[in-house]
Amino acid sequence: MRVVLAEDLYLLREGLIRLLEAHGFTIAAAVETGPELLEALLTHRPDVAVVDVRLPPTLTDEGLQAALRARREIRGLPVLVLSQHVQQLYARELLADGTGGIGYLLKDRVFNAGQFIDAVRRVAAGGTAMDPDVIAKLMQTTSRRPGPLLGLSPREREVLELMAEGCSNSAIAARLSVSDGAVAKHIANIFSKLELAPDEDANRRVLAVLAYLNGTAERSH
Repeated sequence: MRVVLAEDLYLLREGLIRLLEAHGFTIAAAVETGPELLEALLTHRPDVAVVDVRLPPTLTDEGLQAALRARREIRGLPVLVLSQHVQQLYARELLADGTGGIGYLLKDRVFNAGQFIDAVRRVAAGGTAMDPDVIAKLMQTTSRRPGPLLGLSPREREVLELMAEGCSNSAIAARLSVSDGAVAKHIANIFSKLELAPDEDANRRVLAVLAYLNGTAERSH
């Protein structure tokens, strides 16, 4: 699996390279600026990009801007943002095209290699890996929007939030202290209320999560 990595701090970049390579990933490019990231993404078209938000030359939002521009050229390009900050506007824009393959982790909340590697693989496969703090920030505005999301029960919203983090049904059951069957029933109700037609469950899970994070159940085309 080929990775383009963007991180301006040398020690962290080298550490991530070694961690990813140790788990079987190939580093197609490791860059430290926004312009270099955009060029690398368009040139290498990797299986997944791991991107810091703040990159030179401005150290503001160069990483996210480059990732957004690349996704406009390469629809569905999987992007895992790894940052110290939550950029609500650009995070929501990253989610807006509805194609999945999106993650947003906070650096100080990645506690072990397994958590990080699992997130990279899940995003590369078209899924989501969202830090709970990122979800909370996004939902500060989403919770006030009208739409089918308001029809979800509190428990269904809990289940959907854990789906956004990337939890499996069994992991959700363990977190909520309920049975796997109860989780499956909640997820079926979520699909129905969000009017997601029968499809592969993995695809519907991503669509449901994107609906949740965007505050709308409409599919992007």
